[in-house]
Amino acid sequence: MKLSLAIIALALAVPTVSYAQDSIAVVSTDEYPNTFSSGSANISPFTQKSKRFNDWAVSFGAGVPLLQSGDLTSIKNGNGKNLFGYSAYVSIDKAITHAFGINLQYDRGETRQGWFNTKDAAPSDLSQVGARTQYDAISLLGDINFSNLLRRVDNKSTYRWALHGYAGVGTIAYKAYQKDANGQRLMTEIKPFKLGSFFAQAGAGLKFKVNRRLDIEGRLMYVYTGDDEFDGGGAQYSAINQREEQVSDNFFNATLGLSLKLGKHESHLMWHDPLQEIYYKLDVLANKNQDIEVCKKGDADNDGVCDDWDRQLDTPAGARVDGAGVALDADLDGVIDLYDKCVTVPGPVENQGCPLTPEPTTKGPVDETVSNMEGIEFDLNSDRILPNNTPILNNAVNYINSSNGTYTVIGATDTRASDEYNQKLSERRANSVKNYLIKNGVDSSKLNAVGRGEKDLKYPECDPATKCPEWKNRANRRVYFEAK
Repeated sequence: MKLSLAIIALALAVPTVSYAQDSIAVVSTDEYPNTFSSGSANISPFTQKSKRFNDWAVSFGAGVPLLQSGDLTSIKNGNGKNLFGYSAYVSIDKAITHAFGINLQYDRGETRQGWFNTKDAAPSDLSQVGARTQYDAISLLGDINFSNLLRRVDNKSTYRWALHGYAGVGTIAYKAYQKDANGQRLMTEIKPFKLGSFFAQAGAGLKFKVNRRLDIEGRLMYVYTGDDEFDGGGAQYSAINQREEQVSDNFFNATLGLSLKLGKHESHLMWHDPLQEIYYKLDVLANKNQDIEVCKKGDADNDGVCDDWDRQLDTPAGARVDGAGVALDADLDGVIDLYDKCVTVPGPVENQGCPLTPEPTTKGPVDETVSNMEGIEFDLNSDRILPNNTPILNNAVNYINSSNGTYTVIGATDTRASDEYNQKLSERRANSVKNYLIKNGVDSSKLNAVGRGEKDLKYPECDPATKCPEWKNRANRRVYFEAK
């Protein structure tokens, strides 16, 4: 049950791009026949004819089974030898997604084992016992492609090796023969689909992609029979045959096989990048765009956004734009990224978008633009002074020290959160600035700090905050000065 739940959860978690509706679909119009269109309109449903991968395969192989936990064993049996049988399998494989599939498998083989391996010495008449077990099994296996499951879907590189995990249940039929000095005799026979004939197997396989049609795979499976008579000891020897109550006759099965991938397409789903369909359609779209006029009114600024819906028709050459054709300004300082020397830190236009260099705190010429004492802004839910505000505060130190007046440091917030929370946040911001000024040489007697919460908005229309763009809400999150 746990295995089944895990497989179901995995199947739901695995990306299934190839089986979803196309996000870019073929559209046929009078003006542009058989071109591609993005968006929710004109989407053609997925069909088997439209897919570009194969999802069926036939696998077969052969190997060696080794009885491991029985009383008669293949691995280091009573005379210290390993006894090798043979096994073969054939399966029909169906890939559900690029990382999960289901296999219907038939196994046939013979294990060979010898000498009783018991807690007590075997009776003298059984000391030379050997056995062989011929079995036929049908099972349904889940196939997890760990390499595709863990692979980045945007990695376009090809790969030739893949690690698979297998687990499943089925029914097993067998005949167990015992051979001793008196000859060979049938000890146990189990028919398929009968009570006691069900078994489980699990293991791993390593695949190598030879070409689009053929894979080579080495597997190691552990077969749990749930039967203490599989090894050929027989029920009549139960006193010897059961070393421990929980011991059943299980075996390893090591095989080497081939997988023949069926279908007309170049790739199989288990080797398929889930985004290959998107890559393909983008390539086709690029080729189509070379042959048709995509924009009816053209693209005057050549930014890749048609003039029909371009909100900025004179974008400078080389500037990155958003979906509306507006040049990007990541730090919202009024300098577009193309010309901004400090893309992630706000700064004035006259300094190419970079913060002004901090000036010394000693008395000297005062920057008139700062002497207006308009104050500084803060990040959301923060009272930390930002590095780009230290030049303003350093000039404020000079200005206050050179004047004879006293000043009130006023903290404010935007309209997010409760009134009580914003009141305390504004007080913390005001005290943070006051402490900075005192630490840098301002006489504490010249300063008083108060918080006004969200009752002192620079942009009163931003109540609630959702009515305004972020730059206005940021302007409301500020500390400024008033002279007494």
